Amino acid sequence: MRKLLIALLAYGPLAVLAATPKTVTLAVQNMTCELCPITVKKSLEKVPGVSAVRVDFDKKTATVTYDADQAQPDALTRATTNAGYPSTVQR
Repeated sequence: MRKLLIALLAYGPLAVLAATPKTVTLAVQNMTCELCPITVKKSLEKVPGVSAVRVDFDKKTATVTYDADQAQPDALTRATTNAGYPSTVQR
């Protein structure tokens, strides 16, 4: 029990330093077939700090959860654009 308490005290402050994940929804252009969302998803998953991606083909959106200390929305839109699917942040 004592070792557990020491471990919690030692590593607990590190948890405070971790950024709260942020979520953004991107409006994605050029998704015309059922395979397009796979490419969009893979391009976003390659961005450091991205922890989850959900692409909705019908709505032409991608919802991305990311660590704001490692990624920013402009990096996300750049990733989809470089894959051939220009995107913008939905407001």
